[in-house]
Amino acid sequence: MSPKPRRLTDLLDPAFMSRLDSLDVMSRKILQGKLQGERRSKRRGQSVEFADHRPYVAGDDLRFVDWNIYGRLEQLFLKLFLEEQDLTVHIVADASGSMSLGAPSKEIFIKKLTAALGYVSLVNNNRVTVSFFSDGLKGQLANMRGRSYLHQMADFLLGSDCDGPSDFDNSCRQIAAGRIGTGIMIVLSDFLFKEGYDSALRRLVGRQYDMYVIQVLSAQELSPDLGGELKLLDIEDADAAEITVSGALMKYYKRTLTAYCNELKDFCTRRGVVYLLANSADSVETLVLNYLRRIRLLR
Repeated sequence: MSPKPRRLTDLLDPAFMSRLDSLDVMSRKILQGKLQGERRSKRRGQSVEFADHRPYVAGDDLRFVDWNIYGRLEQLFLKLFLEEQDLTVHIVADASGSMSLGAPSKEIFIKKLTAALGYVSLVNNNRVTVSFFSDGLKGQLANMRGRSYLHQMADFLLGSDCDGPSDFDNSCRQIAAGRIGTGIMIVLSDFLFKEGYDSALRRLVGRQYDMYVIQVLSAQELSPDLGGELKLLDIEDADAAEITVSGALMKYYKRTLTAYCNELKDFCTRRGVVYLLANSADSVETLVLNYLRRIRLLR
C-alpha cells in the first residue's frame, strides 16, 4: 500500500511547481467564458487589442468607427478587437475503490496529476472546478480562481478517499446536469467499469467543452505477476472468481486489456476527445511536462 500524501508538497514538489509556473492550459476550440480574464478567445469584443474591421451597420457605436479608413475610402468601417475571456478547467476524477489499488496507487497518481493541472490553471487565473465521483458525485470544489485557492484545492484533494462502488453513468449524469461554464474538461479514471463507459461519456461530450480522457492503470494491471490457483475479489462489490493462472491465460488477459484500451481510444477519437493512457508507476512530472504538452493540453 502506497503512503498517502499529507501535505501540498507531497502532491507537488517545489521544484516541479516552479516548472509549472511557465505553463498554461490551452483549448482547441473557440470558447467564451463568463467574465473578462486573462484567457484570449477568438471572440470579437471591446478590449484594447485590434483584430479586424467590418462594415458599419446603422445602430453601431460610432466610437469604434475607423475614421482613417473613412478619410481614404469615404466608407464607414468598425474596428474589432480580441476580447480576453476566462477559461473553465473542470477536472473530473475517479474516487471509487478500485483507484486505491496499485503500487504506487492510481489514487496517488491521479491526485498528483489533478494538483498539477489545478496549479497551472489557478496561477493563470483560469476558473477551476475539481469533481470526485464513485457511484455518484462524491465531492466538488467549484469555481476557484487565482493562486490564493491553491491550499484550499490541496486540502480538498488530501481529504478525499477512494472507496466504495462505482456508477460512472450516474456520476456523469450529475456532472453534466451541474456543468459549470465552458472550457476544458479532463476525466481521470481507470475506466474499468462493469457497466461500460459509452453512455456515460456521451453525457459529457459537447460542443462547448474541449474534452480529454486520461486512463490511469497500475503496473500490476498492465502486466500482472501472478501464478497458480487464485481467488480474485472485486474491491468495489466483493464479486469473487476462482482462477488458475497459466501462461496462456496471461496472454489472453493482456490481449483483452489492450483491445479494451484501444476501443476506449477509438471511442474518444471518433467524438473529438483526446485520449491518453498512463501508468501509475510512471512520473507525473514526465506526463505533465512532456506528454500533456505533446497532446497540446498544456503549452
